[in-house]
Amino acid sequence: MADEPLVLGIETSCDETGVGIVRGHTLLADAVASSVDEHARFGGVVPEVASRAHLEAMVPTIQRALKEAGVAASDLDGIAVTAGPGLAGALLVGVSAAKAYAYALGKPLYGVNHLASHICVDQLEHGPLPEPTMALLVSGGHSSLLLAPDITSDVRPLGSTIDDAAGEAFDKIARVLNLGFPGGPVIDRIAREGDPDAIAFPRGLTGPRDAAYDFSFSG
Repeated sequence: MADEPLVLGIETSCDETGVGIVRGHTLLADAVASSVDEHARFGGVVPEVASRAHLEAMVPTIQRALKEAGVAASDLDGIAVTAGPGLAGALLVGVSAAKAYAYALGKPLYGVNHLASHICVDQLEHGPLPEPTMALLVSGGHSSLLLAPDITSDVRPLGSTIDDAAGEAFDKIARVLNLGFPGGPVIDRIAREGDPDAIAFPRGLTGPRDAAYDFSFSG
């Protein structure tokens, strides 16, 4: 395994600074710095606050990941970084840091679509993906149905949210009801104590549409 590539990955698409180090398909380190507490008083993620938090956390988080993996920066064979989608300012911090490390170390730099990475990471746990792969992606800012004949070069969106992703809808509901941030965990907990038949909600997106695989969570 020592001859497999050693890659450092940086993820800053939203409110968490994530740094991972892999050798081949083996995860050696996973360091995360969250700024969720800084956003809680606003009831949601504030892009400018997230960007500043990434800037402050970047170098310490990378150093923590290198220490956890037991490697030096000079041992790396490449740098990967989320190039999108995400918050523009937050992405800028991650991409700038990745460019700086790649330039200083003389290593190749790889920009990565983090939605495709959500699918790829399954390989670390379960091995190679079947070809083609269809994936349902549900994250804080994205709900998507993706067809991936080739995860490295051919990822096709079949459907996505037309308004807010599930995580965004949870946060907005929690803010209106003064339940705190993030909204998903507390709403999930309270919902278990409620009556599922109390309100007859209509079924959404049941009519004829051009994009039959789209989602809607906020109305």
